[in-house]
Amino acid sequence: MLNNLRGRFLQFTRNITKVRFATCSASYTVSDDFHEQSSSSSVSPARDYISAILSCKNVLDIGKIHAQVIINGFLQELTIANKLLYIYAQYRAIADAETLFEEMSVKDSMSWSVMVGGFAKTGDFFNCLRVFSQIVRLSLSLDNYTLPIVIRACREKKDVVVGRLIHEVALRSGMDMDFYVCAALVDMYAKCGMIDDACKLFDGMPKRDLVTWTVMIGAYAGSGRPDESWVLFERMRNEGIVPDRVAIVAIVNACAKLGDLHNAVMLHDYIRLLNVPFGVMLGTALIDMHAKCGNLDAAREIFDTMKERNVISWSSMIAAYGYHGKATKALELFQMMLDRRLSPNDITFVSLLNACSHAGLVEEGLKIFDSMLMYGIRPNVKHYTCMIDLLGRAGRLDEASKMIETMSVEKDETLWGSFLGACRIHKNVEMAEKAAISLLELQPQNPGHYILLSNIYANDGKWEEVAKIRNLMNQRGLKKFPGYTWIEADNTTHKFKVGDRTHPKSTEIYESLKNLTEKLEKAGYVPDTNFVLHDVDEEVKVGMLSLHSEKLALAFGLISTPEGCLLRITKNLRVCGDCHSFFKFASLVTRREVIVRDANRFHCFKEGSCSCGDYW
Repeated sequence: MLNNLRGRFLQFTRNITKVRFATCSASYTVSDDFHEQSSSSSVSPARDYISAILSCKNVLDIGKIHAQVIINGFLQELTIANKLLYIYAQYRAIADAETLFEEMSVKDSMSWSVMVGGFAKTGDFFNCLRVFSQIVRLSLSLDNYTLPIVIRACREKKDVVVGRLIHEVALRSGMDMDFYVCAALVDMYAKCGMIDDACKLFDGMPKRDLVTWTVMIGAYAGSGRPDESWVLFERMRNEGIVPDRVAIVAIVNACAKLGDLHNAVMLHDYIRLLNVPFGVMLGTALIDMHAKCGNLDAAREIFDTMKERNVISWSSMIAAYGYHGKATKALELFQMMLDRRLSPNDITFVSLLNACSHAGLVEEGLKIFDSMLMYGIRPNVKHYTCMIDLLGRAGRLDEASKMIETMSVEKDETLWGSFLGACRIHKNVEMAEKAAISLLELQPQNPGHYILLSNIYANDGKWEEVAKIRNLMNQRGLKKFPGYTWIEADNTTHKFKVGDRTHPKSTEIYESLKNLTEKLEKAGYVPDTNFVLHDVDEEVKVGMLSLHSEKLALAFGLISTPEGCLLRITKNLRVCGDCHSFFKFASLVTRREVIVRDANRFHCFKEGSCSCGDYW
């Protein structure tokens, strides 16, 4: 019905235009002697009409030319009709384009392609794919304009199933190795999370441009493989391709996730060498990178020297203070932001609430949460997740549970995960089971949820329940995420897992760890076997604690760096409570400052204490 109304309206417009042309001595855009020429030649009129169409400034202009084309009987000139289609699509007048398309008695591949592109341009990906399916059904020829458009439509819809079907169509038509088609496929697979498929195509491309390199670098980082982003970036440079600002932002973001300070410094020096201006986007990315690599001072220096800063820049710096445990600095920066009359956005409040959560500033967090509506921002699930984390860490589980029950936004796995983590901290098994049920309904294939619930049962001595969880994981083919710890020494990153003996200096590492543990025990350190979640003897538990990857990394750092040198350690999971205590004593006994980045935040160990204040 809607299309019929549009058609009737367009016809009404044409009729009015026809009357106007009948009473006017001059036609719109086309020259006065145009009609005389049209009787003897169809080439010049087509050229003049196309010129007139291309000169249109708005949809009204197009409608006038369209009406004149109909009046003078040139609508069946395919070149003219296609050009009208194209201009309608460019101005996003897709309803008018669709009506014209249906009126055309003759259509070629270009006509269909224009409609595919027009629907994609207006974000109507359903109709974009529908028209493309008709092209395939009619066995029309495909080109490197239409195929990339529909592949990008699959990317936007994150529909990898249809994307694979289009890939198959490209294979059958011999277009799969066309540069534009292949680049679009790499982008589609990458954005849909099918990184290995994207990589296979990427490696098989006869040539690769900077955009495709950038897509793959960003894809690896986004899928939790930032180390491969770095390798790819080095490959790109070795092939002589100079990154632009977009590519640099992509690798800076990957480096932030990697948490490698050496690479961060090297990358920053390379950017200076290229003399790339620090715009808002790059400057903000560098703030995030340095902060996540443990260099908060460098992050603040970049922030202070940026000529232009937007709300994202301020929010990034606030977030940096937050996960470094400096909530007071985060709140001060927020006030500075307000003093400059810069309005906060939803990201700003996520950063602030996270900062309050990491520092246990419950009342401040509640006030900030309540103030959001003053700035026209309605809390979303991320803000509620921060509040559940804030209340839960503080032991106010009943308040957190009530907030979950009364919140109006849809709950996701991150929110329930925060609540489950809080239940683990405060050993509330009943509430933990409630959270776990909701989590497993949302993400039944995520092994982390099973492990967390299993650990809660183990902490409570419920070994039968632990066994049930482990059996359920085995039945579903799920495995625990392996824990790893990295440490930088001599500009090289060394990686350890629990009980690791693969390092060339393994013998010295274990000897160093043994000697260090003896010194710490004399200083008052007592192994906390509550963090060994296995039903074994106490002596065995102590032995298992000594094999933790973060302790091996620390021991390696002590024997591989000069006396007094700061150590930077990264762990992919949350640091355990016993290791946290161990590191505090180690910083006191060895007189070393140790910065540890775990999955949640930064811990700066110095002179027997931690920047988190034992609140994490």
